Amino acid sequence: MKTDVLKSIRETEEEYQAMIRDAQAGRKKSLSDAEVEADNLIQKAQKDAEEYRNQRLAEARAQAQNRYAGIVKEGEARADALQQQGERNLTKAVDFIVARFKEQLHAKA
Repeated sequence: MKTDVLKSIRETEEEYQAMIRDAQAGRKKSLSDAEVEADNLIQKAQKDAEEYRNQRLAEARAQAQNRYAGIVKEGEARADALQQQGERNLTKAVDFIVARFKEQLHAKA
């Protein structure tokens, strides 16, 4: 009878030891899975951040290019307007210079 009780206790201890080993193995596997998942999440976050950065840079470049084109177009329009204004004033300027020249000639004579 004592041997049966001791045998039963030993079997129960062995079952508990097996359960403990299984629980520890499950814990290690869970930790390992969690680390792998964390690494994957970090890599995905880095990839997403890089894609977002590249997208924002492309948008900024496009915006800068559009602004540059607008500034160049505005500058060309102003230059054309000044040139046209100068051409319109050319006759008046020539007449003014000729008149001053004539005045100088008459003043010396």
